[in-house]
Amino acid sequence: MERLIINKLRMWKESPYRKPLILKGVRQVGKTWILKEFGRQYYENTAYFNFDENEEYRQFFETTKDVERILQNLMLASGQRIQPENTLIIFDEVQECPKALNALKYFCENAPQYHIACAGSLIGIALSKPASFPVGKVDFMRIDPMTFTEFLLANGDGNLVEYMNSIDMIAPIPDAFFNPLCEKLKMYYVTGGMPESVRMWTEARDITAMQYALSGIIESYERDFAKHPDTHEFPKISMIWKSLPSQLARQNKKFLYKVVKEGARAREYEDALQWLVDAGLVHKIYRSTAPGLPVSAYDDLSAFKIYLADVGVLRRLAQLDPTAFGEGNRLFTEFMGALTENYVLQTLITQFEVTPRYWTQTNPPYEVDFLIQRGNDIFPIEVKSETNTSSRSLKKYKELFPDKVKLRIRLSLDNLRLDDDVLNIPLFLTDQIDRLIGMGLEEL
Repeated sequence: MERLIINKLRMWKESPYRKPLILKGVRQVGKTWILKEFGRQYYENTAYFNFDENEEYRQFFETTKDVERILQNLMLASGQRIQPENTLIIFDEVQECPKALNALKYFCENAPQYHIACAGSLIGIALSKPASFPVGKVDFMRIDPMTFTEFLLANGDGNLVEYMNSIDMIAPIPDAFFNPLCEKLKMYYVTGGMPESVRMWTEARDITAMQYALSGIIESYERDFAKHPDTHEFPKISMIWKSLPSQLARQNKKFLYKVVKEGARAREYEDALQWLVDAGLVHKIYRSTAPGLPVSAYDDLSAFKIYLADVGVLRRLAQLDPTAFGEGNRLFTEFMGALTENYVLQTLITQFEVTPRYWTQTNPPYEVDFLIQRGNDIFPIEVKSETNTSSRSLKKYKELFPDKVKLRIRLSLDNLRLDDDVLNIPLFLTDQIDRLIGMGLEEL
């Protein structure tokens, strides 16, 4: 399957400032596969070392910090050939060998001619002893679940991707593309972007196998909860995790601890929630009091929403049956449009460096689902799950912050168009939102 992150990996390979790379991402998002595929495409050979599978490899880092000696031992033990510049060295499950993490510092300083990429549990790396972490001596890159564009490529719909990439003006999408893209987006809500789930659907069209794959992914995440250093936190993490569909099923999706457990207080559960954030399993989106820079200065730290890393995992965790994707637009509107919001959020995170925020006002209630920072401008985004797109919250937002609004964005099932300063983008074009905002600003 084609993963677009391979272009970033190629830039890393060619950079004169390249350091050893740590590829971050949740479990089963495809870290190992993409590194091996990158090695296959762009290097003469790949030397792969898994510290969980082959515990004996860890010993080579215990007795020396000499890079040449470490590599000689690894080559002799594994039978793998390693050449500077021409070999991609992959350290997998690197969190199992803190001394290997520490050795990256010496590869960076003393042997920059070797190309090293590491994959491992995000939480394991985060919890590695501070003394073992090579601060300032590594590059980081994050791999997210497959985007809708990558899903289309895997599904054999390259023509639809080509069409989306060719859009060069704000004008309605012809039905010949609009309708199939809506249908494919429903499928994406069902499978999500975890590679195993996508493969079960795109290769075999096997709903049962796809459901089983997602269940296995969720079970592996839940087993990881037990790895928390404080065993008392395990049940709290599990309770928060299981409450997430209920949190998102409400009209007001602000995270409430009392939904986790009656009488629950923030101070009891905030560490458990932070563990899920650090593990990359959920995204924490703060309420912003006003559109200003830096955006973090306007965060209301007491109010936030929690979304899952993947829309398919959310659907499976909520136990929504895949048959819903055959019932008109029901899947888009299911449990207060939570799947749609989750899909939009995980797509925005892949395109913008600053984590999105949201904005609300009470009495009377108004809510703008997301605020994104693009350059030094902040854009409000309202997400609509249907074609009913009256945008009273966007209107209120402009009334309150008239000097801050260059363009307002509405994501819905309506067609692509610009109404004054409201840019309506069909949900299936969310991957293109950065480019479309640029085009909307030019038209204005």
